[in-house]
Amino acid sequence: QVQLVESGGGLVQPGGSLRLSCAASGSIFRINTLSWYRQAPGKERELVTETTEDGNTNYADSVKDRFIISRDNDKNTVYLQMNSLKPEDTALYSCYAHLITGTVYKGYRWLEVWGQGTLVTVSS
Repeated sequence: QVQLVESGGGLVQPGGSLRLSCAASGSIFRINTLSWYRQAPGKERELVTETTEDGNTNYADSVKDRFIISRDNDKNTVYLQMNSLKPEDTALYSCYAHLITGTVYKGYRWLEVWGQGTLVTVSS
């Protein structure tokens, strides 16, 4: 079993900052892609940013120059530093991982895992 647990959400005023964390645990051999998605009320889920194993990153145009994704491979954790927050950033932020799970005895396979999400509210 592999689990993703997010933390760090909350209420922040416009212009403020928050740092989200997502820790992966369980039988993890290697993590390829780690991503942050968000879903605002009444809207579809959208990709915010992602980082691959070789260090490549992508950002949605709406968060470029404000959000920064980083990962700690030793801790199987990905972070999202969110600066200059706007009311339109209000959403449920969820973590996603594309990884290899398993053991040398049971074998390995690719797996997609989602976290439960953490709510970010930007309001004065």
